[in-house]
Amino acid sequence: MRDQEPAPQGTERRLSTKEAAELLGVKPETVYAYVSRGQLSSRRVSGGRGSTFDAGEVQALARRNRRESTGGSGSGGELSVRTRITLIESDRYFFRGVDAVDLATRHTYEEVAEWLWTGRMLPGSTFTAPSASVAVARRAVDALPEHASPADLLRVATIAAATADPLRFDLSEGAVLGTARTLIPTLVAALPPAGHGRCDEGPLARRLWSRLSVHRDPDEASLRALDTALALLVDHDLAASTLAVRVAASARAHAYAAVSAGLGVIEGPLHGAASGLAHRLLQDVLDLGDAAPVIADELRAGRSIPGLGHRLYPGEDPRARALFALLEQIPRAEPALLAARDIVETTARHAPLHANVDLALAVLTASCGMAPSAGETIFAVARTAGWIAHALEEYGERPLRMRPSGLYAGPKPPQPLPE
Repeated sequence: MRDQEPAPQGTERRLSTKEAAELLGVKPETVYAYVSRGQLSSRRVSGGRGSTFDAGEVQALARRNRRESTGGSGSGGELSVRTRITLIESDRYFFRGVDAVDLATRHTYEEVAEWLWTGRMLPGSTFTAPSASVAVARRAVDALPEHASPADLLRVATIAAATADPLRFDLSEGAVLGTARTLIPTLVAALPPAGHGRCDEGPLARRLWSRLSVHRDPDEASLRALDTALALLVDHDLAASTLAVRVAASARAHAYAAVSAGLGVIEGPLHGAASGLAHRLLQDVLDLGDAAPVIADELRAGRSIPGLGHRLYPGEDPRARALFALLEQIPRAEPALLAARDIVETTARHAPLHANVDLALAVLTASCGMAPSAGETIFAVARTAGWIAHALEEYGERPLRMRPSGLYAGPKPPQPLPE
């Protein structure tokens, strides 16, 4: 690397490489990367091996980095964060540059998760839960009341698993990847069975099936649909729960705590719980045999129709398209598929909206003997892999960078003391 020409001698304050790195919140190697990209100029120390940097220039770059990491200067623009994980554009989405639907339909959930974490495809990847972790997580989940939601179960299981891991504060890449490969199967293993014994062997999708479906033995097409649904849902850029995970990771919370932050957001009706609303709507249509009165009731109550439309896809949600294609290969899914089509066509008279992945998940859960809340469980288990990918990425960034400035709108101070 070649330093730029030295600036004329003057009164500017110079910083050492260490001081510049601390001010920027990066490693010393990154400071030199800024130089090579022309974002900083440096001056070789006379008679030494190091370099110095103009303090004003470093401070300006630090301010610019802070603005970029918080989505601007507080003007009300959306938060934006650089990421190498997922790109969504033109009604498609990509994991590390590869079409996500192609990955999900050709590889298992575990293989797609490994790709998301490492950028390497590891055929035959499997996740194994440590017995100690499973034991403590099951005890914690079994103590919850019957009406606990899927997010409640998974959040408690995550916290319990954390207590069984004395090395959870190690945020190195290898340690976090080790946590990821054991936490996800632990969450599945901690879930109660759906009316029959647990299956704790084989692919993760098969183990999860025994926690969701009253059908003891899934046919190959149904199991493939569940596995593909997990892979399709593994990540979706900076959704609300993923942003919560990155905020936690920015504060250097360990991976279990970061996942718990995501689980705290996911049960909102506009996020992970949306598939449950779509399931109930679909079931009402199946019971009545006609979508028109069901849609009419929803519109009369001033509610939006669950399972339709997506703000990131003007056209069809590619996840829904892929999952519907697999569900068409399952004979018992035909009634639910017809009901879903009726919902879309009936609503189109009011608003031309495409089916989203929540409606496709509802068809899967309704036709495979699963409860309305099963879609939320599928979503949360799948997205845990994506959350850990984002936490890993955030651990490599400047700590506490996810700190937007508040726009104070209260009474102008100083105000008198209240009486």
